[in-house]
This record gives sequence, C-alpha cells and structure tokens, in this order.
Amino acid sequence: MEVWGTRECSVSVDYDLVVVGGGAGGISAARAGVRRGAKTLLVHHGPIGGDCTFTGCVPSKALIEAAARGVSFEEAVESSRRAVDAIAATETPDVFRREGVEVMSGWARFRSRRRLDVDGRAVDARRVIVATGAGPAVPPIDGLAEIAYLTSDTVFELTSPPHSLAVLGGGAIGCELAQAFGRLGVQVTLIEALPRLIAREEPEASAAIEDALRADSVDVRTGAAVTRVERLEGEDGACLHLADGATALAEKVLVAVGRSADTTGLDLEAAGVETDARGFIRTDDHLATTARGIWAVGDIAGKSQFTHAAEQMGRIATANALTHYHRRRFRSELIPAVTYTSPEVGRVGMTEAEAAEHGGRVAYLPMTEFDRAVVAGETRGFVKLIAAPRPMLRNLAGGRIIGATAVAPRGGEMIHEAVLAMSTKMFPVRLALSAHAYPTWSVAMQQAAAQLFTEIGGRRAHPAGSEAGLAGLPRGDVDGVARTGA
Repeated sequence: MEVWGTRECSVSVDYDLVVVGGGAGGISAARAGVRRGAKTLLVHHGPIGGDCTFTGCVPSKALIEAAARGVSFEEAVESSRRAVDAIAATETPDVFRREGVEVMSGWARFRSRRRLDVDGRAVDARRVIVATGAGPAVPPIDGLAEIAYLTSDTVFELTSPPHSLAVLGGGAIGCELAQAFGRLGVQVTLIEALPRLIAREEPEASAAIEDALRADSVDVRTGAAVTRVERLEGEDGACLHLADGATALAEKVLVAVGRSADTTGLDLEAAGVETDARGFIRTDDHLATTARGIWAVGDIAGKSQFTHAAEQMGRIATANALTHYHRRRFRSELIPAVTYTSPEVGRVGMTEAEAAEHGGRVAYLPMTEFDRAVVAGETRGFVKLIAAPRPMLRNLAGGRIIGATAVAPRGGEMIHEAVLAMSTKMFPVRLALSAHAYPTWSVAMQQAAAQLFTEIGGRRAHPAGSEAGLAGLPRGDVDGVARTGA
C-alpha cells in the first residue's frame, strides 16, 4: 500500500492512456485510444455523457423542437426527458466496457504528471487527457445569490411553466431558451448588456434574431446591464434593476451569460498544468498542456466550446498522445457554430468585419431574393460567403473561402458546405458549379459562391467592410445559378 499524507491508496494500475472526464471530449478520446490499441481508462464522476447529454445539446434541442411543434409545456418537458434517456442509454459504462474502454467512477486528482488518485485508488498513466468540461458562469450581481436562479444545468428540472422568465444573457443559449419558452406560453424578458444579441455573429444576424424573438413575444432589452437583483418578499419572483434605471419583474430568472472552467479537485499544480486568467487549461495548437504527457480537450481547453469541437479535439489529442510523428493541429477556425433559434444562425470562420483586414470580398444573398425562402414564406435571413485572395492566384476562380454565415430555417445544415470548402481549400467555383437540387435551401450557398466570380441576380461580391456591403447592393431578379446555369 502507498500512503500520501494521511490518505491510503491501493496499489496502482498502469495505463497507456487515462482520460479524465466523461463528456463528449472524453468519450471521443477514450474511444480513439482503444482504436489505436492503447490500454485506456475513462475516469468520470456522475453519469457518462456530460453536459451535452443531460443539460446541454440534447435537452435544449428537444425542448426547442417541441416548442416549435406547438405542444404544451408539460409535453415539451417530457419530450426532452425521453430524448435524454434514449441517448444516455447508449453511453453507459457497460457500453464502453464492451468497446474495450475500462471505466472507473470517481473524482480524479493529480499527484504528479503520471500519477492520479481516484477516490483513494492510485492510477499510473503514460499519457493523460483532461476533459472535465465547464459549467454555467454566474456573474457577481448584487442580490443574485439571494434568489433561486436557474442555469442551463437546472432549467430542465422545471415541471411546470413559470408565468414569467427573465433570461440574463443574449448569447446562443440565452436566445435559444428565450424563444423556446416564449413559444411555450411563458412571458420572457431577454436582457443583454452588450448593444446586440449573439454579438460574435454578423450584425445582420443579430438583427434577424432580435426581430424573430420579438415576433415570438419576447421582450428584448439590449445594452441593458443588470446592476441589482431584488427578491420579492412574500411571493415568488424577483425584480431586476438595470443600469438605465429601468426594472424587470419575473417569477424565475435564468442565468445564461457564459461558461466557467471545471477543474474541481484536479490539483493541476501537482502535475505542472497551467491555467489562463479565466481558469481554463492552457493548450497549444496540438492540445498539449504545459506539462509533458498531458493534453486537454473540450470546454476545459477554452477554445471552441461545442460538442462537435470536443469530439474532434478528443480524436486529435489522442492521436498526438499516442504517436511521436505528424502531430495534428486543432483548427478552431474550421469549427462551425450554430445558434438553434428560428431562423437558425450557422457560421464558420471570419465575419465580414474581421475579413476587411485580410482583403476579403463578400458575397451576400438576402432570403427575400431566394426562391426557397419565398415559397416557404421564411424570408428573414441571408447567406454571406467571405473569400480572400490566394497566394499567386489572387481571386482566380473565386479565391478561397475564409468565412460564411447562413441565417435561415436550415442555416445550421447549410453552413457545412462552407466548412467543407474551407477544410479542403476548395475553389469557390467548384461550389458554384456543383449541381444543387432546386429548390433546396442549399442552393443559396451555390448562388452566393457564384457571386465571387460573376454577377448573379444583379449581385456581385463586394470588398469586405465597403459602403456597398454596408448599404446592400441593388436587388435584382431572382435568377440564380439554378436557372441560369452559371
């Protein structure tokens, strides 16, 4: 037996790869380790699946879909729970053991770079991948701690609809849940301190989503910082005091202002793993930490906080951990982001403002000029493709795509053509000349790509940040590539 301080630990077991954290990144890393023939241990506390399965992607998207169908709040909650149960059943310890992944339940703590303590059990690891994720961030607002506020972790525990809901934070999570609850009959007030919603997206996307939320009876307040929260005596609810002197009353308050790193009990210092000013683990482009032999993936790495990003990080980090050649890079600029409102906002790479510094050109197609949107009666939104010159070839065949945004009912699906084009360094002309079934939503990507080297429907690509881009080009007939054969 080994003794650390006053704590007794059993004889250690040696593994090629130990993955700490059973969310999307950890699952991906562990499975990749087994595929590479490594003796792999997955250490987790709580159910495997992490935030995405239990408090994130799965329940939120199920709730959003149910709200769009017009069902009752109770039916929407039950639909969300059924979805969680169905997906969680595919991620049990027994499932992973059958795949060859050893599973250990407990809290992991570093004792050194290659040794961990898991609830008193000693584990030696040749390589370690940390995938402990992140949790809801809670701002230091006076009085907030005095009320029973909700977060994205607890909001799905509601069994009956509140009469009113104040959502703090106009990012993707805040906008998605505000719209869903609004459609479920709740009086929703969405409060965002910044001048516009989903501030990381194109300004036109922010405007489109604000219009959509208002159409669903959401009271949107931007540029409104909450300075104090006052619990209402003798009744449920709170009064939110804003910096401009206004107030907002709500039965429930949902905090959705971002995510904070979860390094609870890890004792990263013992392994030499450094964190940044926000508390996230420092990693390089290969996802290696400051400690040799230790990598970090998923939300805890502080790069792209999406399930699909975590899954890709897990594969990349495992490949880098178990091989000594051809280290792979994680490229956050190729990770798409989707806001699952109606319409959806899909984006990858640079925005127009960012591209202006790189000699970018912008192809823009509003949904009002797009056939599928017109026939569907869903003309709120646009497609924007951003291209930059290629070395030597400049803008030949459209240059190269460096960013894209699609705001449409299927914007999250449409954006992947741009992801593929960027990942493969495709010439935009190939996207424009590839046959697209008419009238699918993806035809909009084809028509926008064609603008990068010719005029389509009276529109041609303009320099990023130019007056033409800000004011919009003249609207022409909806000719489109699908009809002109361009």
